[in-house]
Amino acid sequence: MKTISRFALLALVASLAACSALESDKIDYKSAGKAPTLEVPPDLTQLTRENRYAVPGGAVTANAYQAGLANAPGLPTAVSSVGDVKMERAGTQRWLIVNRSPDQLWEPVRDFWQESGFLLTTDQRNLGIMETDWAENRAKLPQDIIRGTLGKFMDSVYSTGELDRFRTRLERTPNGTEIFISHRGMEEVYSSSRKDQTAWQPRASDPELEAEFLRRLMVKLGVSQEQSKVIAAAGAAPQTAKVANVGGQPVVQINENFERAWRRVGLALDRTGFTVEDRDRAAGTYFVRYVPPNPNKSEPGVFAKLFSFGSSKTEAPLKFRILVKGQGETSTVSVLNESGAADSTANAQRIVQVIADDLK
Repeated sequence: MKTISRFALLALVASLAACSALESDKIDYKSAGKAPTLEVPPDLTQLTRENRYAVPGGAVTANAYQAGLANAPGLPTAVSSVGDVKMERAGTQRWLIVNRSPDQLWEPVRDFWQESGFLLTTDQRNLGIMETDWAENRAKLPQDIIRGTLGKFMDSVYSTGELDRFRTRLERTPNGTEIFISHRGMEEVYSSSRKDQTAWQPRASDPELEAEFLRRLMVKLGVSQEQSKVIAAAGAAPQTAKVANVGGQPVVQINENFERAWRRVGLALDRTGFTVEDRDRAAGTYFVRYVPPNPNKSEPGVFAKLFSFGSSKTEAPLKFRILVKGQGETSTVSVLNESGAADSTANAQRIVQVIADDLK
């Protein structure tokens, strides 16, 4: 008998279930701990071998976390709140402001992710960072008699071909804590013309998925379901970021003060896959690693093109500093090289564009 490939069987199941509706408005995550190992950028793979860099996509020093947080005044723009919990929104970005200390919030936030079907691969209270494992949203699968019968015995055959992981960052403020959730996604695609092999590659972050988990976290923190839905539906602030050239150097200009710009740039870096080694809020500096695109490989997607995901050749990561400078109600984001000098190379231009695109 010929062996039926996993994708052939999936195609058969999909055709039989064509009339069934996907429960796209539901979230039902299942840990993907037993799934095949994902191909991740070589830069992230090497960092996970070092204890200090246990967070793929971003790690900070304890000193920077404890001493590098400046005072942040309350910001009324696009803010909705209930009790001591607020959701603030700018463009596609959202975050929570809670009038409780990070110590008070750590256990509830940890419980929240575990109750949502995730395991935590990073749980660093002293850094204010936790990250989930890769998990699959099983609510995207057809809810029909075929899955009900076949899925019980061959659950591994049923797959959405997508995996998600979430990074949560808690930052201390004078009045409490800011909570940021960033999404990273992977999708399974055919890697051969015969469609008999597959590989995992990154897919774009999903701001609406981030918003939904923030809304659910609000409920965990004491906000009712009805109130959380009203808050999450609040209108966005207008787009405020644009790319410019100042003195021959590419920059992002943001029509917001330093505190707001600092938060938004940090979330943009989390989202877009930079490896944040350290941060110094007092100096307005993020220390990042960046893997430049390989001009010799075949043309990939936009995200892979920028960050060399799935590259067969290991590119040496470059170190940069992302500098956020505020002046009144405006801020400028620029790229510095490893030694702290202004950078106007093609890589700096790419980095500036990626940050600006995410801030829109």
